[in-house]
Amino acid sequence: MNGLDLDRIPQHVAIIMDGNGRWANNKGQDRVFGHLNGVESVREAVRTAGKLGIKYLTLYAFSTENWSRPMEEVNALMDLLLRTLVSESKDLFDNGVKLQTIGDLSGLPQNCVDSLNEAISNSPDNHKLVLTLALNYSSKWEITSAVKALMGSGISSEEVDADSIAKNLATAGMPDPELMIRTSGEHRISNFMLWQLAYAEFHFSSVLWPDFREEHFIAAIADYQNRDRRFGGVSQQKNQ
Repeated sequence: MNGLDLDRIPQHVAIIMDGNGRWANNKGQDRVFGHLNGVESVREAVRTAGKLGIKYLTLYAFSTENWSRPMEEVNALMDLLLRTLVSESKDLFDNGVKLQTIGDLSGLPQNCVDSLNEAISNSPDNHKLVLTLALNYSSKWEITSAVKALMGSGISSEEVDADSIAKNLATAGMPDPELMIRTSGEHRISNFMLWQLAYAEFHFSSVLWPDFREEHFIAAIADYQNRDRRFGGVSQQKNQ
């Protein structure tokens, strides 16, 4: 596909979907208008991931810091999440997409949690792609929760290692992302999967999220495939 080596597609891609507000402002609209138009980019990303054979796609949908935004915007985001889950879930399932979440769902409105749980319970067991929505998520919350779980388990300090921490993260059972994409031209990871992105390649796109399409996703994969990946000084040229 467009010059990509389909034998070297990353298994797990994480995306920080940024730029909805600026996209709307550029068009003289409020920020909610940008979020509404960002839904098509989510559809496009899921479709592209499926076509490329990516197994895991994680989208940073709502961070714990997002609660500081105006309540009108937060309420609109929650309503959009609810309506999108209801309208899109059947198409996702029919196309072999399993839905799951990471984050503190206890902080979300109950109607959103109920819709999420229903969608997750209806996800297909025989799936091609796992779509993870990071909702009310922050990596500091996740790591803190993992430490608390370890302390509560009675594990001794001598037994604590990277593997035991990873098993208590929200992403336990998932491979770490090999590629993280952030749109809108920002060059930071904003409290997103700090542990899991330790060895990921980063691709920063200047495209605002509502304009993100298949060609931009493919460009990120091509960039990833052209990297000389190194782990502790050991080169894995082009992911070999």
